[in-house]
Amino acid sequence: MAKNNPKFVCTECGAESFRWAGQCPQCKEWNTIVEFKEPKLGPGKNFKSTQGYAGAKESVRKLSQVKLEDVPRINTGNAEFNRVLGGGIVPGSVILLAGTPGAGKSTLTLQTMCEISEQIDSLIVSAEESITQIGLRASRLQLPTDHLNIASENDVLAILTMITELQVKLVVIDSLQAMYHPDVQGSPGGVSQLRECMQTLTQFAKQNNVGMFIICHSTKDGSVAGPRVVEHIGDAMLMIQVIEGSRFRELRAQKNRFGSTNELGLLAMMPDNGYLKAVTNPAAIFLNRSREPQPGSIVASLWEGSRSVLVEIQTLVVDSQQGNPRRLAVGLDQNRLNMLVAILMRHANLALFDQELYVNLVGGLRSSDPSTDLPLVLSMVSSYRGKAIKHEIMAFGEIGLSGEIRAVPSGLERIQQAAQQGFKVCICPKGNVPTSPPKGITILAVNSVLEAIEKIDL
Repeated sequence: MAKNNPKFVCTECGAESFRWAGQCPQCKEWNTIVEFKEPKLGPGKNFKSTQGYAGAKESVRKLSQVKLEDVPRINTGNAEFNRVLGGGIVPGSVILLAGTPGAGKSTLTLQTMCEISEQIDSLIVSAEESITQIGLRASRLQLPTDHLNIASENDVLAILTMITELQVKLVVIDSLQAMYHPDVQGSPGGVSQLRECMQTLTQFAKQNNVGMFIICHSTKDGSVAGPRVVEHIGDAMLMIQVIEGSRFRELRAQKNRFGSTNELGLLAMMPDNGYLKAVTNPAAIFLNRSREPQPGSIVASLWEGSRSVLVEIQTLVVDSQQGNPRRLAVGLDQNRLNMLVAILMRHANLALFDQELYVNLVGGLRSSDPSTDLPLVLSMVSSYRGKAIKHEIMAFGEIGLSGEIRAVPSGLERIQQAAQQGFKVCICPKGNVPTSPPKGITILAVNSVLEAIEKIDL
């Protein structure tokens, strides 16, 4: 009888080896190697076993012979949720939803399923809450509960049997880390259990055209707790996070086979009952400025997915009492801030070598959009010289190392959004000047950093 030697798997990258090591040889992460025992599985008793995720093995065909059918997406009832998903839920897709504790994962799926259950047979299976606890949350949120099926179970095979008997087409699993497969050794949340549970659920969803939301716990760095193969198997990976210091929630897709991964969904948690409501005007929710203009403040246009979000950038420049001045950026790239400081010193003759700089993207958002270069530079000059920029001015544009202002994508849409929000002046690169600008807004086209500073008399 052959000896069954154990395998060791990295929980970050999924690399396999036959011995334990402190550092993964593939991804170079420390303390991520754990023992993995290959499960001995036969054909499942409670669900149909076929080859592959998608069903039985088929013969090879030409791509032109494939019949293309319009698969209607399922409307979640939440415009922001639909946007991040790419227009709604694709039948038979497996969607992972992760986030920090208290972000609203269970709340978002519960209110979504209550709305969808009016038209589609749906089921919520929770291994972390009892049926009574789910009912209490639904009552607090004032949700329609007449058609939604709920259950408390953590056996994967029992869940598949339940789905088959009820003939439901949409399921929520809460959560993956609490599920276990009876034919696999190890406790729930282990590497073996997570891999087999995810594979079993995905196979069943594909073969039976059942849409699944699988709630997952997340680590400190924002990834799914467990091996990376879990993210690889799923069709979409959504992350919901709390925007610091506010009641807003940020919903993004880190992976989406049926839509864009650049979309941003904004949700607001109602203070009275905790209901997650879609933000109707996300372009202006972060515009809560002081009544009088202040030095170091200007509005920038961030491009998130397919829309513009206007957000205020604040900068504070003060004399340094140390030999090495501090430069701190909150919500923006630290390295990009250092680069822009060097550009200002070289091409605008600003003596910032003995100045401390503190930059903040107001509202708790984080962005790597290079279009924030120009407004960030203008806010630094404004704070350094103590001259305020008028509230009616906004700016966007990328800055090169030689001090030139480069065009950015979707310039017209950014200008249109600014005009809708009441801005009168837009400072932008000459490459983004539209042939027919929107009414009510003046376009100030600039080619260099020095020209932009002179345009608004800083």
